[in-house]
Amino acid sequence: MFLAFLVQAFSVSAQVRVEKDIHYAGTAAPSHSLNIYFQKDSTKQRDVIVFIHGGSWSSGKKETYWWLGRNFAKKGVVTAVINYPLAPAATYKEMAQASAQAVKWVKDHIAAYGGNPDRLFLMGHSAGGHLCELINADPRYFEDLGIKNPIKGVVLDDPFGLDMEEYLANAEKDHYYEDFIRTFSTDSKVWQAGSPLFYVKNSNNPHLILYGTKTYEAIKIQSERMNKLLLAQHVPATLKVIEGKKHVGMISQMIFGSNQLYKFILDFFKEVK
Repeated sequence: MFLAFLVQAFSVSAQVRVEKDIHYAGTAAPSHSLNIYFQKDSTKQRDVIVFIHGGSWSSGKKETYWWLGRNFAKKGVVTAVINYPLAPAATYKEMAQASAQAVKWVKDHIAAYGGNPDRLFLMGHSAGGHLCELINADPRYFEDLGIKNPIKGVVLDDPFGLDMEEYLANAEKDHYYEDFIRTFSTDSKVWQAGSPLFYVKNSNNPHLILYGTKTYEAIKIQSERMNKLLLAQHVPATLKVIEGKKHVGMISQMIFGSNQLYKFILDFFKEVK
């Protein structure tokens, strides 16, 4: 079985090209860099996905998700996996600003990798899901870059922190709470300003929202609320609940290219016109 896995991994590597450590914000800092996974094909432009990793806003790096980039690229999707600055060195706002800069860079340059800049999708897991929806829904981040929101559709994979005001106001004061306070401060007004659900009225692009049946209750509650609010605004939204999956499992299952989440996501792309 292990040998078969190695053969499969080699096959993927042989078909997919990778360009690493591209600096998207005019600085050589690793915190503002991305990797691109693609197949060279001049006959057509492919859909593009920008992936923002999770890690409680204080950990994680793009290199961890090489398998996600390769799996998507093998399936014909040009993929950018980004780094962004982390707490305690950065606030949520600085993380969002960097994520928006990365999206702008991809929009401006992805055609060189066979990607269609008009078919740019955004995906995030956990805290990465929060950042995805925040820069999508709060208009200031792309306005500050002098561009319109370029995101064709959003994929939220077990997103954490869609309503940080609600969460931090009610959360147990444990080490997780203290970790989040480093990112969002102790000011409840900042919690609201950093909550994507506060800006949901601005979201008008299609959404695919995924969460696991064994994930955190806050994720279940807020994902359901996001989906209902989008549908109430007549925004195309699909919610899929994945049986038996915990929070980390909602992204780690995608190590395997045959995982059902890829089908859900690729079908979502096809539905978005």
